[in-house]
Amino acid sequence: MPVPALDRHHLLEQLRAAAGPPATTRDLARQLAIPREVQATFRRELKALVAEGALVVVRGNRYTLPDRVHDVTGRLQGHASGIAFVLPEGGGPDVFIPASRRGGAMHGDRVVARVESGRETGRLEGRILEVRERRSARIVGQVRRDRRGVALVRPFDARLDTDIRVPADALLEAADGDMVTVEITRWPGPTADAAGRVVEVLGPLDDPGVDTEVVLRKHGIPDDHAPDAVAEARARDAAVHPHEIAGRTDFRGDIVVTIDGEHARDFDDAISLTRRPNGHYWLGVHIADVAHYVREGSALDLDGFERGTSVYFPERAVHMFPHELATGVCSLNPHVDRLVQSCLMEVNRQGDVVRYELHDGVIHSRARMTYTAVNGIVAERDPALRETYHALVPTFELMHELFTVLNGRRRRRGSIDFDLPEAEVRVDADGAIFDIVAAERNVAHRLIEEFMLLANETVAAHLEAQGMPSLYRVHEAPEPLRVLEFEDFVSSLGVGLEAAPGGVHPRDFQRLVDRIKGTPEERPIAFLMLRTMQKARYDAQNLGHFGLAAHTYTHFTSPIRRYPDLVVHRVLRELRHGLADEERRAELEEALPEVAQHTSAMERRAQEAERELLQWKKVRFMTDKVGEVFAGYVTGVTAFGLFVQMTDHFVEGLVHVSTLADDFYRFDEQARVLFGERTQRIFRLGDGVRVQVLRVDMDRRQVELGIAEVLERVRRDERTRGPRRSHASPKKGRPAPPRTGKRRRDGRRERSAKKRGGR
Repeated sequence: MPVPALDRHHLLEQLRAAAGPPATTRDLARQLAIPREVQATFRRELKALVAEGALVVVRGNRYTLPDRVHDVTGRLQGHASGIAFVLPEGGGPDVFIPASRRGGAMHGDRVVARVESGRETGRLEGRILEVRERRSARIVGQVRRDRRGVALVRPFDARLDTDIRVPADALLEAADGDMVTVEITRWPGPTADAAGRVVEVLGPLDDPGVDTEVVLRKHGIPDDHAPDAVAEARARDAAVHPHEIAGRTDFRGDIVVTIDGEHARDFDDAISLTRRPNGHYWLGVHIADVAHYVREGSALDLDGFERGTSVYFPERAVHMFPHELATGVCSLNPHVDRLVQSCLMEVNRQGDVVRYELHDGVIHSRARMTYTAVNGIVAERDPALRETYHALVPTFELMHELFTVLNGRRRRRGSIDFDLPEAEVRVDADGAIFDIVAAERNVAHRLIEEFMLLANETVAAHLEAQGMPSLYRVHEAPEPLRVLEFEDFVSSLGVGLEAAPGGVHPRDFQRLVDRIKGTPEERPIAFLMLRTMQKARYDAQNLGHFGLAAHTYTHFTSPIRRYPDLVVHRVLRELRHGLADEERRAELEEALPEVAQHTSAMERRAQEAERELLQWKKVRFMTDKVGEVFAGYVTGVTAFGLFVQMTDHFVEGLVHVSTLADDFYRFDEQARVLFGERTQRIFRLGDGVRVQVLRVDMDRRQVELGIAEVLERVRRDERTRGPRRSHASPKKGRPAPPRTGKRRRDGRRERSAKKRGGR
């Protein structure tokens, strides 16, 4: 079949007719229906148009027409008060949008904004010109009726600050208070309310499982896989056939095991380890060869790319791939052959990789081990476990030995390891939390972590040395201003980073972690340290990993649950088999920045959903504990009160300043403390306190607390002298109107937000 030609003049006319916001090559190819076989030519023509000045490239490697560079295109981030910010695509300062200039745009919409002021100061303000793309026509919310009996759906996401009117015949028999999914049939405008119809009734908010369904829909996470992706997964044979093994390195004679949690259902990594005659370690990290079964451009691939990652909730997971694949032929189950991509590393006694090999392989796992069992063997030396797994005990002891070597090497170079206890929630069959405990992190967890880190570094270094386009896991150094703010604060607590004049290094943070270990300030300082850091993300450029003190790092070890790992597997295979010609490398260089941006966004979406549902369940867990007193420590200090995390349950709540009624407390922003004017009592980050649960607000998903000793002191004073009364005489004449109207509140919020100039 002849390859269709591309006419540059016609292409430019198409781009002008579309007149869309800045777009990547992939987006433009999709919009203009460019056939795959001419996409390489399409990329060359775009670059030629840029050279001619007919197109311009803006941040994020996006193309646009020259006359559109003065407007800002991005996602609208709403606020419950009505104000919003446009987050520009490709970076740059946010644009503040007053509530009166949103033009019917809603949180999450892709919009075009006209900047009207602030270019000189960098605090941009503007108005919405146009909604280019709605985030979603479907919104989850709760059915409420107004005073006239009209049904409204109030969005669960407070940033969607508009109720949706639903006609009586479009309610699907949803009752007042039910959580529903509503499809918008009329978008809000300057003079019109939003209207819609109920397409799904989830049920009362307190029913089992409804909270998970609400969070999934709020964040736009698809629960069901595309039918063609499921059909493709079911068509995969669960067995490995001889023709698939041909040409692969055979590791089936090696001692290979998986080590995972007790409740894990899919196993995507396995380990082998022996000692070489020269005393070095020969470590094999074998990863399920998902790329063999999920071909680029297939239904499974497109479905996985859209999700970007698996999402893990307390009671269940939402997998990136259908379970037929994830728990079937791509799971490294024991006693069956499985296809893998393997990274074998010769590690010397100092923990350095002196030689490595990368293979398409096949393994036959000897055992499905758990962290608890391996810890029992190597740390607790449990006789029964050592007898049960006597043939594997030497391998596990060698793993423990290598872990000590690798961990020491990583610490010497300054890798940051907080190693703080994390909450493990225990849920019943209905998904309700019945206990929250400190998650166990034993030596087995840590040794697997070290082996995976080493494999990821080795693969990243290999790809960079070969000049192969790929995805990297990057973590840039913290911004100097944030480091200075952190240093100022921790100095007030008697500790500091003690960084060299040339700039901060990861080991400066690690030394601080070591100094505060076991102190009351350990957790809050560690949390503040994390907030000082930038967020790790994916990038097509190798920018290093600050937190790990690694020059090169990628994600190679979990292609079942992370799409970037699948990309890395594909480029490794292409490199091994000589398939990465010049045209393929150019194609990857063009496509990977967008893949990095999308998968980073999907990772953030998953993290936000996981955190939100966990917080919701934690708050519900506290509903029967009103009046009880718990030990805790201060995790945040603000002008309106203290945030306190309860030590036993890992639940955070707010001590509002109004409950500190024994004195008038002022907020010192620089020192981040609340101090009482009369008592000179000071509350600062890390302080140990005892708090009483005053109220659990399920609507706001917040636990309201009071400092136990302050509450008792106030109660004692009131018993002694009676309730306080004002002795001021009431003013005569007509009372002043209340100052609580919505317009006045919104005005204050807008002025405050403009003054801050940020989100």
